[in-house]
Amino acid sequence: MITVIRILLVAPTCWLLWSEDYRWALLLMAIAGLSDALDGALARRFNWGSKLGAAMDPIADKLLVVVMFLVFTFQGHLPLWLAIVAIGRDVIIFIGAGVYRLLFKEIDFEPTMISKINTAMQIITLLVLMLELCGFGALSRFASDAVDPWMFYTLAMLGIASGLDYVLTWSKKALDHPSRTG
Repeated sequence: MITVIRILLVAPTCWLLWSEDYRWALLLMAIAGLSDALDGALARRFNWGSKLGAAMDPIADKLLVVVMFLVFTFQGHLPLWLAIVAIGRDVIIFIGAGVYRLLFKEIDFEPTMISKINTAMQIITLLVLMLELCGFGALSRFASDAVDPWMFYTLAMLGIASGLDYVLTWSKKALDHPSRTG
């Protein structure tokens, strides 16, 4: 239920970003982040985990991140090359997972450590960019100095590295899959 609420927050967050109402968008991002943490804590504490929840949680995160990348790129706050790296990585992973599922009928999708670091860096970069755009004086100036170019280049390197890691990891799994030897 909490994950569904996070997915529903994507549309108003997108609208607020598009309308350049960054402070309210930042508030919705904070709510989404807190609800994600609460969702995970409740699932672990009460053993409420499910396959659907495990699949929906990263989809909710990715949906919000992709929407933010698109809006910020169209507004000129993110360079196009960075959006291509970030979104292109996700598209390649999605297509690869679909092909793997078609070939082997099952997929036990566990994010790699570098992928988790990449996702965290995407969210941090987007939040710092939003802080820059909120006009919070010295805090926004500090955010501006941090985000471009340092966070942009770091995010691009992580995106490329984690994308390659997924391609190599899942290619090896496909080559080692029992159905290929039997």
